[in-house]
Amino acid sequence: MKRAAPLTQLAGPMLLILLAAVLGTTASTATQVYFINALVSVAIVVALYVFIGNTGVLSFGHISFVALGAWTAGVLSVPSGVKPAIMPNLAGFLRHTTVGNVPSLALAAVVGGVFAFVAGLALMRLSGLAAGIATFAVLQIVNNILQYYEKIGPGQNTFSSVPETTGIWQAAVGALIAVAVAFVYQRSRFGRMLRATREDPAAASAAGISMYVQRLGAFVLSGALAGFAGGLYVHLLPLNAGALYLDLTFVTLAMLVVGGSSSLWGAVVGALAISALDSFLSEAENGVKILGAFNLDLPSGTRVIVEGVLMALVLIARPSGLTGGREFALPRLRRGGQAA
Repeated sequence: MKRAAPLTQLAGPMLLILLAAVLGTTASTATQVYFINALVSVAIVVALYVFIGNTGVLSFGHISFVALGAWTAGVLSVPSGVKPAIMPNLAGFLRHTTVGNVPSLALAAVVGGVFAFVAGLALMRLSGLAAGIATFAVLQIVNNILQYYEKIGPGQNTFSSVPETTGIWQAAVGALIAVAVAFVYQRSRFGRMLRATREDPAAASAAGISMYVQRLGAFVLSGALAGFAGGLYVHLLPLNAGALYLDLTFVTLAMLVVGGSSSLWGAVVGALAISALDSFLSEAENGVKILGAFNLDLPSGTRVIVEGVLMALVLIARPSGLTGGREFALPRLRRGGQAA
């Protein structure tokens, strides 16, 4: 049996994203927000996968890049005329600068990548538990700066007056871009060298592959994708620093683990599956009718407990995730029409 062609492995995640987008267009306006949020979550989880999936190093700090991307796109998108009223302490160039939707997303990606590079210069020398703790420290530092340093944003207040431009199709395009970038990277020479350092560090080092350099490159790329996803997120709904901290860190890691952290297909499946579960449980915490008769009213915080239990069960019963760490590939057709 022949191996699946590379493009057939890319088609699976992309078709799943497009299916979610099409379903979202048929939903009500209130329900469509959940579909958009799920597609933005795909972009965030794929950014996590680029680093965690290819290195095997757990990072608790990637939401800091999402937060910086959201702050960049949010501050730069607010019209200059209203900035003095809602963000009176902004630095001069930020107070008088306003850009459009697409430039704000590009700048969000740049800021996420640059910060990942600066942080990664020190962090990428670490492995295992030390790396996880260090990335969590970065998350805490960034969260505190965004909350209390009002020269770069609204501080503890929620962003307002940010154009809500992330609709169902922009979110889908953003998720598709993230998936395409992650796919190209993992198939590239650099992605292969990085996975070699994950599988056998000693052999990779003997072959002249620098673990530090390859990890740093993946960290920067994943930081840029996370910043881009943060830009999509802030153009979707009003955010504050608290919304870009521990809860989002836990949920996105759960998505990656449940789907399968070692495959791009797993990242997309996990993001969409946990997003659907999270949306349903959020509604159930406020009371929801099932089949028009049974009223389900769950205590506040149930969704976090359920997602934690689900992640633990997956780790115990199927450590490689729902997808088994494999890539999904559409079957190729031979000239005679037979599947390869």
